[in-house]
Amino acid sequence: MMTVNSLNIKIKSLLEATFMHIQVEGEIASVTYHQASGHIYFSIKDDKSSIKCVMFRSNAQRLKFRLEKGERIIVEGSVGVYTPRGEYQFYAVHIEPFGRGALALAYEQLKEKLKQKGYFDQANKKTIPKTIRKLALVTAKESAALYDMIKIIEKRWPLIEVIIIDTLVQGEQAPREIAEALQYADNLNIDLIIVGRGGGSTEDLWAFNEEIVADTIFTLKTPIVSAVGHEIDMPISDFVADMRAPTPSAAIEMILPDKQEVLYAINEIEERYSQTIHQILYHKSIQIEQNRENLGRFSVKRRLQELSQTFNNIQNEYKRIIQYKLLEFSSKPPKIKDGIKQQLSFILNQKYQQKSILLQRFQTNNPRDGIKDGWAKVSQNGKIVSLSAIKINETFFLEDVNTKIEANCSKRMTF
Repeated sequence: MMTVNSLNIKIKSLLEATFMHIQVEGEIASVTYHQASGHIYFSIKDDKSSIKCVMFRSNAQRLKFRLEKGERIIVEGSVGVYTPRGEYQFYAVHIEPFGRGALALAYEQLKEKLKQKGYFDQANKKTIPKTIRKLALVTAKESAALYDMIKIIEKRWPLIEVIIIDTLVQGEQAPREIAEALQYADNLNIDLIIVGRGGGSTEDLWAFNEEIVADTIFTLKTPIVSAVGHEIDMPISDFVADMRAPTPSAAIEMILPDKQEVLYAINEIEERYSQTIHQILYHKSIQIEQNRENLGRFSVKRRLQELSQTFNNIQNEYKRIIQYKLLEFSSKPPKIKDGIKQQLSFILNQKYQQKSILLQRFQTNNPRDGIKDGWAKVSQNGKIVSLSAIKINETFFLEDVNTKIEANCSKRMTF
């Protein structure tokens, strides 16, 4: 006869020896994540029966996706018996989604979760600055990706200051190191962060699909560009970052100007401004010349010259007429001749007097003759004043055509 315990032990030995390293397909009927222990308790079923399962913490930590009720999975492990209660269960060591990989499912699950939290919303994206003076590169310092980025920086825009922050970019420790490196870069008072690495398999790039990296990127104050893998790779970091670049090299080309293009643009602007300035100077010189000609044409001196010339012409014409009249009337009686001479003399005298008046006006309007010798213009505070307006100890100016003197009134006399 056997005891209950010995029976359970024999059953345990038999089951564990028979069902080792097997795979079971089924639909998740229930699932519980035990926060304290880190174990996962779940059950799977088909259309006829179900079985309890457990995945201990050591294996659960390596599980890339989250178990959800209704998900069809393939569980790898062995059957064991919990002898105190005589219950058997399946001890899972590895789980794969049915019909697709674990990483693919984990990717979709995290992507949907972050989308619901607003991590991908355009309204939460920071603007990439147009002018970048200080740049942080978060990647492996010995990587080809870093070498390519530095090479393009030196070619396109070597004036920028670059800070290289070394971090693991693959492996189990990579997600936490990437997150810490990003937080460090965010406190350096820089203009932009580029995080990324070169190409690789899905497993190689998986660090950029981890939630800890996505959370860190979303909380950064500094704008960030995700540049992971190749064109076809779309890690979670690409969706959360403020800008996605297909490759690390493309990231540099997207954010930095090409110095040659800038130099060409500067040369074009310089040439355009030079042409504009020359045109302005040319038109201004023409205007100045026109103004000079107009000033000369309409000046008082020229007008007086024209009047004087007109008078001389009239005088000459009168002389000619007088000579003609004298010849015409030379044969007439002397009285008539004398009368005509007197009349003509009177007219000539009037014209000479008109000429003298015009010349006198011309001399009077000559600016240089405004102040005669022995006389000076008296001014005070920029205004012309009379001597009687000046008080004792006040300063005033005496000015003639060539000289200006500052004087002080020490004594005054009234006549």
